[in-house]
Amino acid sequence: MFQRYIGDRAFYHRVLTVAVPIIVQNGITNFVNLLDNIMVGQVGTVPMSGVSIVNGLLFVFNLCVFGASSGAGIFTAQFFGSRDDEGVRHTFRFKFLICIAISLIGAAIFLLGGSFLIGLYLTGEGDAATAAAVLEQGLKYLRVMVWGFLPFALTNAYASTLKECGNTVVPMTAGITATLVNLVLNYVLIFGHFGAPAMGVEGAALATVISRFAELIIVAGWTHAHREKNPFIVGAYRSFYLPGKLLRSIAIKGMPLLLNEALWSSGMAIMNQCYSTCGLDVVPAMNINSTIFQLTSVVFLSMGNAVGIIMGQMLGAGNTEAEVRDANRKLLAVSVASGVVFGTLLASISGLFPLLYNTTAEVRQLASQLICVNAMLMPFISYTNATYFTLRSGGQTMVTFLFDSCFVWTVCVPLAFCLSRFTDLPIVPLFAICQGTDLIKCMIGSFMIKKGKWIQNLTV
Repeated sequence: MFQRYIGDRAFYHRVLTVAVPIIVQNGITNFVNLLDNIMVGQVGTVPMSGVSIVNGLLFVFNLCVFGASSGAGIFTAQFFGSRDDEGVRHTFRFKFLICIAISLIGAAIFLLGGSFLIGLYLTGEGDAATAAAVLEQGLKYLRVMVWGFLPFALTNAYASTLKECGNTVVPMTAGITATLVNLVLNYVLIFGHFGAPAMGVEGAALATVISRFAELIIVAGWTHAHREKNPFIVGAYRSFYLPGKLLRSIAIKGMPLLLNEALWSSGMAIMNQCYSTCGLDVVPAMNINSTIFQLTSVVFLSMGNAVGIIMGQMLGAGNTEAEVRDANRKLLAVSVASGVVFGTLLASISGLFPLLYNTTAEVRQLASQLICVNAMLMPFISYTNATYFTLRSGGQTMVTFLFDSCFVWTVCVPLAFCLSRFTDLPIVPLFAICQGTDLIKCMIGSFMIKKGKWIQNLTV
């Protein structure tokens, strides 16, 4: 039992080499996001609600960018494992082009339909004047945030390629620098320090946009300045030619990932809209809950990325099935253990964290209860996250599509819709029931891992 689930020193050295920089980057990013969130929360409940709704909508755009890059990233990791620089270069070109397209489409959608989309979350019981004020604050925030779409997407194209090629330190450094820039500018622009105007939510958005440009400059600048370490970038822009065979392979294996991220994130947005019908207090409470959950889930979410990278490299390098299975089993054990540890931590601070916000006692109490629900489910969520990246590493994108977004749309969304519209169930048990569906995904994921169809080398 010990040997099956616990690796040796060399195994954990490899895991930590890949995972730690991702954990550090994501940890600092989420910690700064937490501070940003608290700063906006100090302005008041109404601005916090407006920003929360918009960030929930922008989450769909962010995951579409992530999904588009990840589709090609499956091949990037395996091309790197087989030492095929030309293959890595082609996948980078694909990421670059599709990220630009998604940025332009996303900006058009949010600029034209922002008012309608935000309004969907303001249908719960509460004061009409408060709802109108939340809408106004959300639109102010959104109109500035769209300027950060393109730098965010291009940074993702560069950073994901570097990570899949084993270089996680530079994206980490760029991410840390960007979040520190964001934090300082938030302090200056939200509250109007050092002679700057107090811009409120617009200041928060402007700080984010500037930080995204800073991150892009660092990542892209380092990549081009160190061509010997990044041979894929040599000649990457001489043409935008993509081999038809590879393009078809990315379309077949990768497009399900883009659709998956788009459908999953939009499903999450719809579920949050269902939760919001339980009252206007739910919106700020859900914001507080999601902020601390994102921070405490950094380790197991980063482990998911590490699982995908390590499995992809092993498959591309031609490791045996027994070696791949053994490494994957131990990686899953690490992911679950991190979920247990940080779930316990999350439960221990559930009553204290909401006190940091300038909001009502009712919102704080509701947020504390929602945090406890997530804490109990964190070990199961960490397992499903690791199984998702495992299946994806071997190109089983259609399986992950069914496992992830189809499950959300056929089970979670209808469940949330029916419980919120046709019952008087309060938000806490409603949220617990909907989140508890991850237990079903645990069983499905375990079954798919054991079948082993994901163990395939895509580079041959």
